[in-house]
Amino acid sequence: MNFYYAPMEGLTGHVYRKVHHGFFKNVDKYFSPFIVPQQNESFKTRDVQDLLPENNQGLVLIPQVLTNQASDFLHTAKKLQRIGYEEININLGCPSRTVVSKYKGSGFLAKREELDQFLEEIFAHADTKISLKTRLGKDEPEEFYALLEIYNKYPLEELIIHPRIQRDFYNNTPNLEIFKDALEISKNPVCYNGDIFTPQAYKEFAARFPTVDTLMLGRGLLSNPGLISGITDTVRIDKSLLKGFHDQVYAGYKSVLFGDKNVLYKMKELWFYMIQVFSEGAPYVKKIRKSSGWPIMTKPCPTCSGSRSSWATRFNGPSVR
Repeated sequence: MNFYYAPMEGLTGHVYRKVHHGFFKNVDKYFSPFIVPQQNESFKTRDVQDLLPENNQGLVLIPQVLTNQASDFLHTAKKLQRIGYEEININLGCPSRTVVSKYKGSGFLAKREELDQFLEEIFAHADTKISLKTRLGKDEPEEFYALLEIYNKYPLEELIIHPRIQRDFYNNTPNLEIFKDALEISKNPVCYNGDIFTPQAYKEFAARFPTVDTLMLGRGLLSNPGLISGITDTVRIDKSLLKGFHDQVYAGYKSVLFGDKNVLYKMKELWFYMIQVFSEGAPYVKKIRKSSGWPIMTKPCPTCSGSRSSWATRFNGPSVR
């Protein structure tokens, strides 16, 4: 089984990735939080720092691009290729209303003719490998059958499927019936993404889909950085290892961020996820919230630093010993 680490805006940047890879070394590919191409064809300073090869040594990083304009994708792809990236991932999954209102992310799925033209142009001119992360559709899961007809026209490096629609955000459950159909219909290699939070959830998924050989994990890995070891070796993460990992992430943020409050904001986001694997963690979450500088989260998308409550209860108890 190949394991990928999903991009999580504000959480899985180069500081976090470097420490995670140093401790666990079992992620085959990390995906960067999405880059939004700029009109002046330059990168934001934050994006530059996140993508610099020297900040990602020893691991495989796939940049993810969020756009609905082929020209923007192509000039971004050229810049990324110049600094050594051979594969680029297209974001057609982000359900954030701000993104969707601009017909980007999963909002682009509602514009199938334009999406087809977009893919036709970039595959005609891009020199890099191109993978794609998608949802099933914007409003109805059945939209995915028409989308698959489009995707099948192009030689994708990989089709990463999160089997929810945009309106689901991260609620409800992944539509595994349509995912099953996708495995049969897709002409491109398929990777599954969605709600693998525990080794038990992995076992149930693998039993149902024994031919799937690639998984993308996100919120489950943020909560339990050693989840893959729990899946492959049935080993629960040790508290001392978890503390060492946590402390190095903290030290990393201290070295690159200005001011304790900015470090606190970063760590509080991480603490929320990590507390899920501890028993009786709720009182500690309350204390963390009351500490100075708790960031107010308003966006409904975890990949854009958003909603937490809808999925937290899906963990089957603590994974830390």
